[in-house]
Amino acid sequence: MFAIRRSIVPLTSSIFKRSMITAQAVLYTEHGEPSDVLFTHKFSIDDDNLKSDQVVVKTLASPVNPSDINQIQGVYPSKPEKTLDFDTEKPAAPCGNEGVFQVLKVGNGVSDLAVGDWVIPSQVNYGTWRTHALGTSSDFIKLPNPDQSKSNGKKQGLSINQAATISVNPLTAYLMLTHYLKLAPGKDWFIQNGGNSAVGKYASQVGRLLNFNSISVIRDRPDLDEVKKELEQLGATQVITEEDNASKEFGGQIKSWVKETGGELKLALNCVGGKSSTGIARKLGNNGLMLTYGGMSKQPVIIPTSLHIFKNFTSAGFWVTELLKNNQELKSKTLKQIIEWYENGELKDAPSTHVEFDGNDLAKLYQQGITDSKKGKQLITYK
Repeated sequence: MFAIRRSIVPLTSSIFKRSMITAQAVLYTEHGEPSDVLFTHKFSIDDDNLKSDQVVVKTLASPVNPSDINQIQGVYPSKPEKTLDFDTEKPAAPCGNEGVFQVLKVGNGVSDLAVGDWVIPSQVNYGTWRTHALGTSSDFIKLPNPDQSKSNGKKQGLSINQAATISVNPLTAYLMLTHYLKLAPGKDWFIQNGGNSAVGKYASQVGRLLNFNSISVIRDRPDLDEVKKELEQLGATQVITEEDNASKEFGGQIKSWVKETGGELKLALNCVGGKSSTGIARKLGNNGLMLTYGGMSKQPVIIPTSLHIFKNFTSAGFWVTELLKNNQELKSKTLKQIIEWYENGELKDAPSTHVEFDGNDLAKLYQQGITDSKKGKQLITYK
C-alpha cells in the first residue's frame, strides 16, 4: 500500500493572505498643462502590516482649486516634492491640497484617531487627488464626522463639501479679519473687493458673526439687485459697485456710514488689484491696513503716495499657507471656530458641483474638473 502524504500549506501562503488595497493617485513627473502631464497611477497599500504610528484612509472628496492647477503648471510658490514613494519609474508628485478622508485602519500606537473618523491633511501638498492614502497620525487633523457631531448635541454635522473645502477659503476670511488688527464689534468697518467671490462671501458672514460692519465691492451686472440682496443676507452691511468704488464723490457716502456707527474703516481685503485696489485703499481711515490675497485683474496694486505719507497706510500680503505652515496651534484654533459655526448652522459654505468617481481613469476625471472649474468649484466625490 502506498502511504498517504499530506501537504500542509503554511498560513503565509498567498491563498490565505488578504489582498492589499489597490489605490489610485493622480500624479505628474514634469510640470506643464494638466491635460498634458497628469496620469493615473495604481499602487498598493499593505494595511495588514502597519507600523505603530501609521494610518490608512480612504478619500471621501477633494476639490479642484486654482492653486492646484498652478502647482501642476509649476508657477505656484509652494509645490509638492517629486518622490518615488508611489513606486513610479521616475520621481512623481501628487496633486491636490484640500480634501477629506475617512480612517480605515490605525496602527497599534495611534490613540488620537479611530476607524470611521474624518480627517484632513495637516499640511499642504499632501496629495488629495487619490482614492486612498497611507500616512502617520501626524499627517492628519481630525474633524467631527456627522455622527460624532450628533452625539455631541450639535445642530448638524459637517457636509462632505464643508469638510473637503474647510482649510482654505473660510480660514482665509477669518484670519484676515482677526489676526492682524482688532476691529471693535458694532463700530468698526472693513471693505473688500471681490465681494461675490468665495472668500468674499465667507468674509461677509464672518463679519456678521463677529459683529463687524462691512462694505462689499462687486462688478456691475444685469442681476445686480439680486446679487446685492444675496450678499446682504449673508452679512454684508453695504454692497457697492466698482463704479461707486472709483468715484471720489461716493467717498462722502461711505464716511457717512462709518460716522453713524462711531467707528473707523480700518481694514481692506484685496483680491482684485489694479484700480479696484486703489479704490478700496482710498476709503481707509488713518493707520489703515490693506491685505492682498489675490490678483484677479492681473494688474499691479497701485497705492497713491499720499496715503502712505498722510494716512500712515500699510499694504501687506496674505497667504494662508505661509501663515499656518509652522503654526498648528493657530490652525487648530481657527478650524475649531469654523467647525462650530458650521455645526450651529451659522455659516454657509460655498457651493460645489459634485462629480462622483466611477472607478475608471482618475486623472481624466480631474482633468475634466479643471476644464469645468470655469463654471464653478468642482468637487470629486468617492463612494
